[in-house]
Parts: sequence; C-alpha cells; structure tokens
Amino acid sequence: MKRVLVAGVGNPLRGDDGFGPAVIAALGPLPEGAQTTETGIGGVALLQDLMLGWDGLVLLDAVERGAAAGTVFVLEPEVPEAVHVPDVHLANPDRVLSMALSLGALPERVLIVGCQPEDAHSLAIGLSPAVARAVDEAVAHVHRIVGGWLLEPARAAV
Repeated sequence: MKRVLVAGVGNPLRGDDGFGPAVIAALGPLPEGAQTTETGIGGVALLQDLMLGWDGLVLLDAVERGAAAGTVFVLEPEVPEAVHVPDVHLANPDRVLSMALSLGALPERVLIVGCQPEDAHSLAIGLSPAVARAVDEAVAHVHRIVGGWLLEPARAAV
C-alpha cells in the first residue's frame, strides 16, 4: 500500500460521539503515505476524500456493540452496494462506505477502529471517562494498522 487515509467521524458536541475526532487529535505523526482527516458528521466530506483514491481506510468512530463503555473494537465492515440515500446530509459512515463502493472509490482495505460509547446522544462537550481512557488504545491500533499496511509488499495484479 502506498496511501492510507485515517478518518475520524463523529460530533464532538454529542459526548462520546466525538471519539473519532478525539483519536485524530491524539494520533501524532503517522508514517509517510498516511494522511488524517476529521470529517465531523459530514458524511459527504468523507466520500469526497475517498474519491481522491486511497489504498486503505481506517475509520475512527463510536460504535454501538452492546459492550461496556470504553471497549475498543477493530472491525472489518461488510460493505453492501449503495441503496438510494434520500438525504446525503444524513449519510452515516455505513452509507458513505456503500456509496464509495458503488462509485468505485472504496479502498481495497477498510477497518473501523471503534469504541463503545457511554452516551453519544446527549448534548455534551467531552468524552465520558471510560471512552477518554480508550483513546490511547485506539491510537495504538491505528499506528499498528497503518504501519503494517504501508510496510506490506505490493500485491501482484491479477
């Protein structure tokens, strides 16, 4: 891989929904070939970034998985073809990935580094203590994933 995008999504004004932007802020330098973007809740902005062409995507987000708050997950999403999106302003990460797939802009490799929120719906600035503690773990996952992907030998064209 030559180019990896690390994208933080979420609304920092909704408490733990700001997990993605918080991880982006804590990442520090990444290896050459990796770039970060923080798209907030603007799903279309992420789609526009993906249309620039990337080999890999690490998406950072609060994810509801029914676990204890602050639990970090590394997930490989199943991305279906896009269905009609009635309002692109409401495009959540799942829809954005589907739209990117349909447009031929979805990177070859996609992982989600997510965290179980305590509260991602109330108006609040700042992460809950459990989710704030999970940021360092997510940063470590991002560095491991991005570093590994960028060091992999190029895959032979089929």
